Amino acid sequence: MRGGRMIAGERPAKGMFKKSLVKLLKYCKKYYGVMILAILLGVVSVVCQILSPSKIGDLTEVITGGIMSGTPIDLDRVTSLALLILTLALIMAVFNYFQQFIMATATQKIVYNFRRDISFKINKLPLKYFDTHLYGDTLSRVTNDVDTIGQSLNQSIASLFSNVILFIGVVIAMFVTQWIMAFTVIVATIIGFMIMLIFLTKSQKYFNMQQKDLGDLEAHIEEVYSGHNVVKLFNAEKSEGEEFQKINKKLYRSAWKSQFLSGSMMPSMNFVGNFAFVAVCVVGAILATNNIIGLGPIATFMIYARMFTNPLSQIAQSLTSLQSTSASSNRVFEFLEENELEDESNKTLKLENVKGNIDFEHVKFGYNKDKVIIHDFSVSVKAGQKVAIVGPTGAGKTTLVNLLMKFYEIDDGDIKIDGTSIKDLTRENIHDLFGMVLQDTWLFQGTIKENLRYNKEKVTDEQIIEACKSVGVDHFIQTLSNGYDTVVDDTVNLSAGQKQLLTIARTMVANNPMLILDEATSSVDTRTEELIQKAMDKLMENRTSFIIAHRLSTIKNADIILVLKDGDVIEKGNHEELMAKGGFYADLYNSQFSES
Repeated sequence: MRGGRMIAGERPAKGMFKKSLVKLLKYCKKYYGVMILAILLGVVSVVCQILSPSKIGDLTEVITGGIMSGTPIDLDRVTSLALLILTLALIMAVFNYFQQFIMATATQKIVYNFRRDISFKINKLPLKYFDTHLYGDTLSRVTNDVDTIGQSLNQSIASLFSNVILFIGVVIAMFVTQWIMAFTVIVATIIGFMIMLIFLTKSQKYFNMQQKDLGDLEAHIEEVYSGHNVVKLFNAEKSEGEEFQKINKKLYRSAWKSQFLSGSMMPSMNFVGNFAFVAVCVVGAILATNNIIGLGPIATFMIYARMFTNPLSQIAQSLTSLQSTSASSNRVFEFLEENELEDESNKTLKLENVKGNIDFEHVKFGYNKDKVIIHDFSVSVKAGQKVAIVGPTGAGKTTLVNLLMKFYEIDDGDIKIDGTSIKDLTRENIHDLFGMVLQDTWLFQGTIKENLRYNKEKVTDEQIIEACKSVGVDHFIQTLSNGYDTVVDDTVNLSAGQKQLLTIARTMVANNPMLILDEATSSVDTRTEELIQKAMDKLMENRTSFIIAHRLSTIKNADIILVLKDGDVIEKGNHEELMAKGGFYADLYNSQFSES
């Protein structure tokens, strides 16, 4: 477990293993028919595989019987048996092909459905989920876990059924053919597996040591590389090098032992098969000498000896694979079963031609019920006003914006836009009303023009260029190899400030009636900040705007400055009024001025 969550590859709890597989089987219910067909094809293939050795034995009997008796070999019988063996081999090949084709098709459709459902689910999850889960963890569920499920279903399910049937069939066929030889194969195989088990037991502790030593080595390398300057400063290269060699030698020893013993796995499996093979030859020779059996059954059991050991290893491999499948299924279904946003299909009210009057009425909110952040927030904002929200870290500035955008539902109170409660509006409608520039920039892989026109297909090229000129990024774009058609990827070297300028231009292009700027100029230099500020002033004309800023110099011209502390408004007014009060805002502003 990591961070309280299971990752793919971990062995789930005993109860969880069964529960996850049951959920997976229910999810695959639509494909039961084709999967059963694939299993039946595998069964037919296995039956042909079991019948082949007996027919090879019969063929051997016909040939050796003629040779031993000195009579002509029955060529017609030889031909018919050879054709039958060839036919069985062809049936095996054809049925195996169609089994693999059907399973591959079914599993890929299941994987497709998983990814589709996850994609739909992501759009229904509240922001709270992403605040409490790592993005990499969510991405891993979409890619690694779903891939693991697909591969296991394709390889393990059909293989497990086929090998179980093959194992049972071979046992029955052996006892039907000759019970003494059957016991010989089984006993020899058990002895061989006991010897192999010794190798597995010995190697496991060295694998554990190897992983521990590897972790120690990686930790040491990361520590030294991240603190490279300190190591240089204190002339500690020699001592750190000696420490590296010490850990590296430990890793070498444990890795050598684990790899050597694990490398003995296949030779051990071959030993098991050869041991059974030799036992069949010895016991078969004794029985043949005493005229109990002929050479045909011996030839048959030589093949059965090989066929008996293979299913056991395949079944073990399939069961191991199902452990990973269960862990991955648990993670995927855990994601699909997360609580979704409230269904808003019953809300038909839609705000259009918005003026921008916004009222916060006794708003109360906490991310957790036992930890309230916004206690009793009330403020009225008139249309076209520029509202700055300032305060120390954790005061609730971004939380207010999240509530206004309906990323979170308020616990108590109300927020109204032009007199209409946001509780009566859909999230999509509210998001259409606001343009938003965040502290973290976001650009997808596509052309600059496509990034700026994001989800606004009716925007013209002229509007895009005009927005970029207003922000002051047009000249930079023109210097790129393909201008506005330059694809934003790893080959295009954009600074943090340039990315922020592009996101601001994208907000201008969207032309929403209200704006939210959350630390919009935090990633740019002072000169660029002045250019953006002028562009923002132009953009915010006749638009209700909310500005979250730590640099108080950027919000001096705001109509209202709300000073938050511990989720409450402790001061309210414009810059001059708040400075004249000499309160918390004045101290905050003066401290920044003295620092600068």
